[in-house]
Amino acid sequence: MYADNTLTPKEAIRLCALGSLAQKPRRYSDLAASVRHFVSRLSGPSLDLMGTSIELLRFEELIEGIDGVGMEDDAELRLTQKGKDELRTLLISRVRANYNDVTQLIVALKFRFMHLLNEEDRLDQITLLLETCEEELARLLDLRQHHAEDDGHLVSWLDHDIEEFESRLKWLETFYEECSGN
Repeated sequence: MYADNTLTPKEAIRLCALGSLAQKPRRYSDLAASVRHFVSRLSGPSLDLMGTSIELLRFEELIEGIDGVGMEDDAELRLTQKGKDELRTLLISRVRANYNDVTQLIVALKFRFMHLLNEEDRLDQITLLLETCEEELARLLDLRQHHAEDDGHLVSWLDHDIEEFESRLKWLETFYEECSGN
């Protein structure tokens, strides 16, 4: 993790693999294809993101084979207790306010696997996502104000982004209320 307790791109891949196995055991080939499909649809193909080996998860004792000797015989894999603990650590990490393709991937992964957290952790994550969205919105509003008199189309583009973040913020507030039972 970065010093601010946010995930690196490689940890996003780890989250995807561990979360997928938390939902159900999978064969090595199915897990690799599933991770590759999800990540590439959100952030495009990237060597930085796809460099994490599933074999490394096994070496670190985060996953284990149910049948078969190893990855070479397409073993069915499941999470170990250590893997479950690592998954929780990854799921409760912070999200950077700088919204880019990796941040988008991490947020999508959090929503994909958030149901695996207990209620308190889940509400904490939604609160963190709300705060991150508010920070990004404030950054965009400041930028817009600074360039309000500029020629060109920047302000129009910023208005579009601001509307998206305002909509996202409202959605997150509603989602928090639904999850907290309010």
